[in-house]
Amino acid sequence: GCLPMAEAPVIAIVDDDEGVRTTLASLVRSLGYQARTYGSGADFLQQPSGEDPACMIADIQMPRMTGDELQAKLVASGRSFPIIFMTAHPTEPVRKRVMAAGAYCYLGKPASGDEIIRHLEGALAGHALR
Repeated sequence: GCLPMAEAPVIAIVDDDEGVRTTLASLVRSLGYQARTYGSGADFLQQPSGEDPACMIADIQMPRMTGDELQAKLVASGRSFPIIFMTAHPTEPVRKRVMAAGAYCYLGKPASGDEIIRHLEGALAGHALR
């Protein structure tokens, strides 16, 4: 098809909870971005790397592959884009590890829509939080 030149940034949403995926996708689309949702890290890794998103919002606790394992695989294959992690069980060791590996931020669930929007826009603008 003919795509407009200025394509809206694609935000990848990786969460095993369908309700969360739906909510986040609506939020992202309400901002004018494109949302692509994945039920697992493995699903995302099946995407060709040439189609990397502008930003990813990922859950940490997922069956089979955790968010931080997904991040490690992406980093190992040289794929780099900001990742906003969300978790219902934030722990300092995991926070340190994902931030050290280049995550954009690490939010406890439930994060407010406003909070997610603020971090998403910051990540897309390329502003580091540090």
